[in-house]
This record gives sequence, structure tokens and C-alpha cells, in this order.
Amino acid sequence: MTIGTSLFLIAVGAILRFAVADSIDEVDLSTVGLILIIVGVVGLVIGLFMMNRSARSETVVTRDRDPRDPRL
Repeated sequence: MTIGTSLFLIAVGAILRFAVADSIDEVDLSTVGLILIIVGVVGLVIGLFMMNRSARSETVVTRDRDPRDPRL
């Protein structure tokens, strides 16, 4: 899940949780909004963790030049 998708889920969940006063038979939109907020926050935390992890795992390999090596 990307960071943008997580933010979208949080926004839609907040709208359902706090701004919608309507109800559907046997579906509590407030609960659905809360679930979307929780899923969005978890996805955001995982996405930020993975992005930070991949940025730190970049490795630069350098070689010392051997003056006797004709290829260099």
C-alpha cells in the first residue's frame, strides 16, 4: 500500500466517521470509517518504515585501484 493510498483511506474514513450522519440498514458508517482510519494509519506506518528502510540499505561499493592491474 502506498503512502497516497493510506492518506486516501484515512481521509475517507474520517469523512465517514465524523461528517456523515446518514445510515444504511445493518451497516454502521461510523464503524466503517473507524476501520478505514485504522487500516490507513497502519498502511502509512508500514509504508514509511519500508521507505526509510530502503533508503538506508543503499550500499556504495568502491575498489582500491591496483596500479599493476592493466584493466584499470
